[in-house]
Amino acid sequence: MFENKIGIDLGTANTLVYLPKRGIIINEPTVVAISLYDNKVMAVGQEAKEMLGRTPETIVASRPMKDGVIADYRVTEAMLRYFINKALGNVRFFRPEVMISVPGGITSTERRAVVDAAQAAGAKTAYVIKETVAAAIGAGIPIASASGNLVIDIGGGTTDVAVLSLGGIVNSTSVRVAGNKLDQAVIDFMRRRHGIAIGDRTAEEIKITIGSAMRLGEEEVMEVKGRDMITGLPKTVTVSTNEAVDAINDELLEIVKAVKTVLQETPPELASDIIDKGMVMTGGTSLLRNLDHYISQSLGVSCFVAEDPLLCVAKGTGVALDNLESYKKSILSTR
Repeated sequence: MFENKIGIDLGTANTLVYLPKRGIIINEPTVVAISLYDNKVMAVGQEAKEMLGRTPETIVASRPMKDGVIADYRVTEAMLRYFINKALGNVRFFRPEVMISVPGGITSTERRAVVDAAQAAGAKTAYVIKETVAAAIGAGIPIASASGNLVIDIGGGTTDVAVLSLGGIVNSTSVRVAGNKLDQAVIDFMRRRHGIAIGDRTAEEIKITIGSAMRLGEEEVMEVKGRDMITGLPKTVTVSTNEAVDAINDELLEIVKAVKTVLQETPPELASDIIDKGMVMTGGTSLLRNLDHYISQSLGVSCFVAEDPLLCVAKGTGVALDNLESYKKSILSTR
C-alpha cells in the first residue's frame, strides 16, 4: 500500500507516467507555461500545449526537453514535481522511487541532471534506464535470452537504435533526428514551396494526417492555414501526401543510416537472429504511415511496429523498477 514506485518516460514531445499495478496514468505533452511576471509555473502538459504560439509577452510556453535531454533544468524540475504529485497525490508518507528513461547517447552530465531534477522534485531514489532497453521490456521482448533483438525507438527528440542480448546492449547508436526534426522539415518545406509560414502544431498535424514515409499512388490532401511570407496576411494552401513525403525524406534517410550503422557493427550470430525475427519499432514517430515498409525496403530486413508503440518505454520503466534485481545490468543506479 505504501510502496511508491513511479516509472517516467520523460520524452521531448510527451511525458508518460507508469504506476505498477495501475499502468499508465498520465500521458501529457512535455510543455510548461511560465508567468514572467512572478516566475511561477502556470500550466503543465496539455493545458500548456494549448498555449504554444499563442501567449502574450508576460507568459512563456516552452518545451524544457530538447533532443531528449534537459534544456531548462528549473522548468524540468517543476514539471517532474507536477507529474509526481499528480500521480501520487500531494500528501505522501514516503518519497517515491523513480525510474526515468533517457536516450542512449546521453552524456554522464546530462544523466546527472535528470537524476538531480527527479530528486529535487521529491524522489527518494532516482534510476535512469536507456530508452531502447525500456522500450524492449515494454514491448515484451525477452531481452535476457541469448538471442539478438534490434529495437528502433523513434520519439520526439531522438532515434535510439540498439541490439540487445543477455539483458544488455551489445551495440547501439543515438541520433538527434526524430519527430520534432520531421516537423521542422515540414515547416521549412512549406516556406520554400508555398511561401507560407506555419507553426509546430500545424506541421505536426500535416505529418500525422497526410504524412507518409513512401510516395502513394492515391494521395490525400489537406488544407493548411498560415501566414503569407510576402504579404504577411493569412493564407490557405492545399498540401498533398507526396509533398509531405518530399519534405521529410532527408530526415528519414538519417534514421535509416543510424539503423544501418548498428546492423553493420552487429556480430554475425546476432545478425542472423535479427534477420529471423525482424526489427521492432517503438515510439510515437514509428506510427508514421509506411515507415516500417520504408526501413524494411532500405535495409532488406523485415521491420514491424510494436503493439502500443507510444507506451512501450513507459511500461518498460515500470516493469524494470518492479524487477530491479533482474534488470540491474541494464539500469544505471544512482545515489
